[in-house]
Amino acid sequence: MNIHEYQAKQVLKKYGVPILKGGIAETADEALAIAKNLGGSVWVVKAQIHAGGRGKGGGVKVAKSLDEVKILSQKIIGMNLITHQTGPEGRLVKKVYIEEGCQIAREFYAACLVDRATGRVALMASKEGGVEIEEVAARNPEAIFRVDIDPTTGLLPFQARQISFSLGIPSESLGKAVTFFQGLYQAFVSEDCSTAEINPVVLTPQGDLIALDAKMNFDSNALYRHKDILEYRDLAEEDPAEIEASKFDLAFIKLDGNIGCLVNGAGLAMATLDIIKLHGESPANFLDVGGGANKEKVTAAFKIILKDPKVKGILVNIFGGIMKCDIIAEGVISASKDVGLKVPLVVRLEGTNVELGKKILKESGLSITPADDLEDAAKKIVQAVRG
Repeated sequence: MNIHEYQAKQVLKKYGVPILKGGIAETADEALAIAKNLGGSVWVVKAQIHAGGRGKGGGVKVAKSLDEVKILSQKIIGMNLITHQTGPEGRLVKKVYIEEGCQIAREFYAACLVDRATGRVALMASKEGGVEIEEVAARNPEAIFRVDIDPTTGLLPFQARQISFSLGIPSESLGKAVTFFQGLYQAFVSEDCSTAEINPVVLTPQGDLIALDAKMNFDSNALYRHKDILEYRDLAEEDPAEIEASKFDLAFIKLDGNIGCLVNGAGLAMATLDIIKLHGESPANFLDVGGGANKEKVTAAFKIILKDPKVKGILVNIFGGIMKCDIIAEGVISASKDVGLKVPLVVRLEGTNVELGKKILKESGLSITPADDLEDAAKKIVQAVRG
């Protein structure tokens, strides 16, 4: 689950990470009132959407007068902000974050993330703050520094100092840097984050470190432990199909292709997406119905898939373990009748009660194409959508 920048900063603040004062506004008048309350002579108006690259897209502007705060807020609220992470369709801006300005001596990048290779949290940092980290990695990979953190000890002071030395943080600011990085790590582990990124971290002329931006997302499987984080969820920033899928406990991610996929198990789902690509077409979604699917769940999955007008065919790929093939077959038939299925449907079943499942599909009287294995299924669905 993603949250907005202003929300991420409140999370970081709980763990001692310094942030600037600011407020959230949904109208230009609210923005003006916040700027007046903050005082000062410089403010930053920031679009709040669940995507990076806002500055390049025109969603982050510096205002040097109260009139400019209002004018910029009017322009940004309601704009369709397009960044490299929103795709060409962009994202509607519904609110802005008004933040006080600050002096900047230097900018850095810092993030905590889970390294699947080591099975540990890594703290990463770079001297090149305010730049997309992917650009830095491609252009100058030696400019990225990291330490792997032992979960039994957490981020140790010497590791935080090691990162600070690598970044060239002056000695008089080392204590503040250690506190900053340890706060970032503590926020990451305590709140069950999957990513916690600050880009940029700024060093002020006075030697303070401040989180000038913040991006956090969270492990959805752990949200039951964090009711306060769950309250930050902004449904307006999520795909309607993904919201609908979550109501039925379906793991669903919308993609850009034309073949809808209904699979049980994340690994099998990924293999299904790969083999569709291998045979020259693209999947329209990732959809894992899990191990406990029933007729209602399968019907809901079909409806969600078919809401995408790009879908020209559906591939059902089920390996029956806990999930019995006859139950899936009944669900597929029920769903096909319920939604009035008009696109080609290929079904591959394997595992528990597979023969019974195939028999049920065959005797259904519906236009369902059976497949012997995953290779066969991919060939048949690609052939079908190509006419």
